[in-house]
Amino acid sequence: MQIQGQAALVTGGASGLGEATARELARLGAKVAVLDRNAELAAKVAAAINAEFGNGSAVACPCDITDPASVTAAIEQAAAAHGPARILMNVAGVGSAKRVVQRDGSAAPLEDFVRVVQINLIGTYNVSRLFAAACSKLDVLDNGERGVMVFTASVAAFDGQVGQQAYSASKAGLAGMTLPMARDLAQHAIRVCTVAPGLFATPLMQELPEAVQQSLAASIPFPPRLGKPKEFAELACHIVTNGHLNGEVIRLDGALRMAPR
Repeated sequence: MQIQGQAALVTGGASGLGEATARELARLGAKVAVLDRNAELAAKVAAAINAEFGNGSAVACPCDITDPASVTAAIEQAAAAHGPARILMNVAGVGSAKRVVQRDGSAAPLEDFVRVVQINLIGTYNVSRLFAAACSKLDVLDNGERGVMVFTASVAAFDGQVGQQAYSASKAGLAGMTLPMARDLAQHAIRVCTVAPGLFATPLMQELPEAVQQSLAASIPFPPRLGKPKEFAELACHIVTNGHLNGEVIRLDGALRMAPR
C-alpha cells in the first residue's frame, strides 16, 4: 500500500517510538492522527508535524486504548479530519518490573500484572478490532488491499528478564496474536505484522544515567548502540508498503538476546 495520501492512526503517538512513527508517516505523505492519553503532549506533537509538513498533516486525538468508547471517539475524530484510516500503528504501551516474590516475602501485587496486560495486550486488541471493523467497510484499493495494522511487541516476548513476567506476557501475547489476526482479517484484505524492538533510545531510556545507557548499548552485538526511534518508524512504514509482509513478527534488535538480568 502506498502511504502517500492515506489516513493513519498511531497509538502512543505523543512520545518515543510512537512519535517517531507519526513523524515518518507524515514525511511519507500520510494524514496522521496522534492518539494518546496525554492530550497536551499529543497536541504538541501534532502541531509540530503540521508546522513541518503543512497544516492538516496531523490531528491530536485524546485516547485511552483500554476504553472502547474512547477509542471509538478517537477513530471518529480522526476520520472527520482525514477520512477513514487504512493504516493503524499500535505503539502505546507500558513497562513493569516486579519480582514474583518481593523482598519482604510477599507476593507481587496482582493489580500490576493486570494493568500491564490490560494496556499492552487487551488495549492493542481493542483498538485493532475497532479499526478492522471500520476498515473492512472501505473499498478495496487497486492493489487489492483495504488496510494494514502493526503491533509493537518487544524482544522481551522471547527473552524476558527477571521481573518482566507481566511485560513479557503482554508482549508475547501480541506476538502470538499476529498470525491468527492476519489469517482472520485476510478475508477483509487487511494485513497484520508485528515489530519486536530491542533497546531503543527513547525518552524513557534516556532518563537513565549515561553509564547505564552505554552498558546497555555495549550488550548489542552489532551495531553496538541503542536503536534509533526513526529506525523503528522506518520498519513500521516499510511493512505498510510491502504488500507481501503479513502474519510475521520481526525482531529489530541488532542481534541482541537479553540476559536473565
